[in-house]
Amino acid sequence: MSARAIIADDHPLFRAAMQQAIMSVLGGDILQAANLSGTLEQLENNDSVELVFLDLNMPGNQGLTGLSTIRNNFPGVLVIMVSAEEDPDIIRRAIDFGASGYIPKSAPLELIADAVQQVLDGEQWLPEELRLQIENSSNEQDKCFARKLEQLTPHQFKVLKLLADGLLNKQIAYELNVQETTIKQHVSAVLRKLEVINRTQAGVVFRQIMGE
Repeated sequence: MSARAIIADDHPLFRAAMQQAIMSVLGGDILQAANLSGTLEQLENNDSVELVFLDLNMPGNQGLTGLSTIRNNFPGVLVIMVSAEEDPDIIRRAIDFGASGYIPKSAPLELIADAVQQVLDGEQWLPEELRLQIENSSNEQDKCFARKLEQLTPHQFKVLKLLADGLLNKQIAYELNVQETTIKQHVSAVLRKLEVINRTQAGVVFRQIMGE
């Protein structure tokens, strides 16, 4: 059975409501996940998935790291952020880092269906009442960092996340089950692509921009 979408949220009642809202637009099988690791596992096992509804604050998803991880590892999958947060700056940053839309949890079900259809049609969807504020909160630093992140391979992105967590090369090698020399090569590539001078600066910038 092919699945076109994953609803990734840690609240079962909200997942059920979302499924009801999007069923008419998507049809087919809609998967569910309660945390980021489960979402990534679903994506690994279902290459038919086109769309992920990603809760901004569910377990395992710190700030925008979940969005960036999905976009980096599964670039063909569209991501719509779903959150109770309606801060224009947070929404704008989500769009800068690759989200195709941002749906507040306060949105009525019929509006959610319209949003999904627009995203599937190749458009970007934002809450109309917040659109002007979102556009006015544009930040060139975020956009620049987002472009640099896109240059990282999936392995380099994993190394950057672990580096930002404060792990040493030996520890990262253990986590990823590779040789330490391989990690050193990845770290060098990460620093070059992000245009930073050392691993500490890379970790600091990553945590600040991702909102961790």
